[in-house]
Amino acid sequence: MTGLPGPELAALIRPYTGDVLAVRHVEASSDLTALVTGEKGAWFVKAVHNRPGGRRDSLVREAAVNPHVQPISPALHWQAESPEWLALGFEAVDGRHADLAPGSPDLPVVVDVLARIAALPRPDIAGDWLETRWDRYTDRPDLLRGDALLYTDIHPSNILIGDRVWAVDWAWPTRGAAFIDPALLVLQLVAAGHAPEDAETWASTCPGWRDADPKAIDAFADANASMYETLANRRPDATWLGAMAAATRTWARHRVGATRDHS
Repeated sequence: MTGLPGPELAALIRPYTGDVLAVRHVEASSDLTALVTGEKGAWFVKAVHNRPGGRRDSLVREAAVNPHVQPISPALHWQAESPEWLALGFEAVDGRHADLAPGSPDLPVVVDVLARIAALPRPDIAGDWLETRWDRYTDRPDLLRGDALLYTDIHPSNILIGDRVWAVDWAWPTRGAAFIDPALLVLQLVAAGHAPEDAETWASTCPGWRDADPKAIDAFADANASMYETLANRRPDATWLGAMAAATRTWARHRVGATRDHS
């Protein structure tokens, strides 16, 4: 037993790992997301069945962007493909998940890693990665357009803090307005218990947020509230979606009040 989902995947990665000795699974959207230890070392491995669709596209994009987001992201050491599987082997790094609760000492380093991401030049390969996932939830998608390289997967489990700070799981980087990553941090902070105005204070240290049109942030807040309400209604058993729907509603209401106060 290798702990891998099938002998084909074990055979595919064996040239890189040697015989697999241990597999520590991590909950994620790939068919395999795990710390894989083999005779040749240890790697964080993500693998999907090699068939057309979003999961494969996401892994291909993550491999393509990796050279451009180091050293913020762990390095991609190898990739392997067969008719059955596509697999990526990343540098295995040690770290704990970030704590986004009010008063957490992790908050400054989380904001700092977002600033480091914002400072990355947008690589040519991202030119066609237009950010569109919120378009169906807003009548002003034009306000979400831009030329910044976006991470878009800001979540406590994706910020690892150890001897350095890592942003992992670049599963769907896109090109869009620079305020979007700081705004996604605001959502996570509100979900973690921050008042919206306090969450926005943390985001205000990011140039993309400071330079943004407030109407664009309003539109993004409304789009997220609509998106999470739709998703939560479709999956009422997914408590995390209900929690995010509540957080996005709270932030969207705050934006309405803040805009009124400054009008």
